[in-house]
Amino acid sequence: MTETLNGRHVVVTGGTGALGGAVVGRLLEQGAICHVPNAHAAAPPHFPYAAHASVHLAHNVDLSDSAKVEAFYHQVPELWASIHLAGGFTMAPVEKIESASFAEMMDTNARTAFLCSRAAVRSMLSSNTAGRIVNVTARAGLEPRRGSGMVAYAASKAAVAAMTVAMAEELKHKGILVNAVAPSTLDTPANRADMPDADFAKWVSLEAAAEAIAYLASPANQAMSGTLVPLYGRA
Repeated sequence: MTETLNGRHVVVTGGTGALGGAVVGRLLEQGAICHVPNAHAAAPPHFPYAAHASVHLAHNVDLSDSAKVEAFYHQVPELWASIHLAGGFTMAPVEKIESASFAEMMDTNARTAFLCSRAAVRSMLSSNTAGRIVNVTARAGLEPRRGSGMVAYAASKAAVAAMTVAMAEELKHKGILVNAVAPSTLDTPANRADMPDADFAKWVSLEAAAEAIAYLASPANQAMSGTLVPLYGRA
């Protein structure tokens, strides 16, 4: 098996975001064809690859809607890898978390990862492809004590971590490798704006995160499955 992504079809949810742009860029450098679902009617203006020949954007795709997820994956030919970056973040004291807010975190982070993983697995099994799935959990999902002040977020990311390991075990005999990365704070413009007094040098660069994700999604990764990779940088 060739150890390159050249010509392989890869789904990247959340691909128009800050981390998504870095991941799509790294995959394109490796020759991948990227399929990017977008919740809105058009790509955001900051997304640099909207006109790229190897990027296929699909608009108005609600990743918490099972039917829309299935329809999106159904039109991706010969799916090799599915990378799930879409998600959200919220923080609040536990006594102030509304039931709807908790449900929204579970939908945004856990349900989207599940529905996209399920659709990807269905595609890979039907084409007999020993492909790759990469989810994104978080440090608070692996170390719940870090979830103080963000209980709903920590719970949703812990669910992603549990699903990742369980799916890896279930699918290992099919050759489908399932992993997740667990970033601490990513060095994004939004995070810099929200935390202007932080030491940015301790944060994880988007390039470093994209490199780790691209490796897990590539044929070069021949043995790693069920791993929850800490991307903590110097934090």
